[in-house]
Amino acid sequence: MMQSSASGRFDFLPTSIDSLHLLQRKVLGDKRGYFQRMFCAEDLAELGWREPIAQINHTYTSLKGSIRGMHLQLFPNAEMKLITCMKGEVWDVAVDLRAESATFLKWHAVLLSQANQRSFLIPAGFAHGFQTISDEVEMLYCHSKPYAPASEMGLNPFDVQLAIEWPLGLTGISDKDRNWPMLSKEFQGVIV
Repeated sequence: MMQSSASGRFDFLPTSIDSLHLLQRKVLGDKRGYFQRMFCAEDLAELGWREPIAQINHTYTSLKGSIRGMHLQLFPNAEMKLITCMKGEVWDVAVDLRAESATFLKWHAVLLSQANQRSFLIPAGFAHGFQTISDEVEMLYCHSKPYAPASEMGLNPFDVQLAIEWPLGLTGISDKDRNWPMLSKEFQGVIV
């Protein structure tokens, strides 16, 4: 069921995983161009965002088929992320790593693009990554916590336990992302 935000600037679209939300931004336009709200603390508080934006990051990926991820930060620096594709198109993936979650180790993917005007709200306790579906992709990330190297964790995007179905053949990935370890059978999740 679609729900509108308090201000009416977003529609909240449900996903298959509790607390994971897709936001449809509403565009107001005229002959000059358009306006859209990218973030609103009041509206996103309805979905659990209760802290100020601590950091905003921008990525550029030149080649279709490239993968970035799967990244997260652990407690006490576990963070929410609001992910937006500003140019091009990506297949954006979130993996639930919350200990004792009913959807533990399940993933959900959405198509984000400049054209569809959507953002992905990813709560703490989820790993995040994406594959570019076009060349020349620019992404914007709003984070509820600053980057803390000591709290960084990553998942191997090709981990067989996750079985993420990447839509394209791989054309590029960093050594760091390629070399994240596979999850052990003893992995019990993360605390948020």
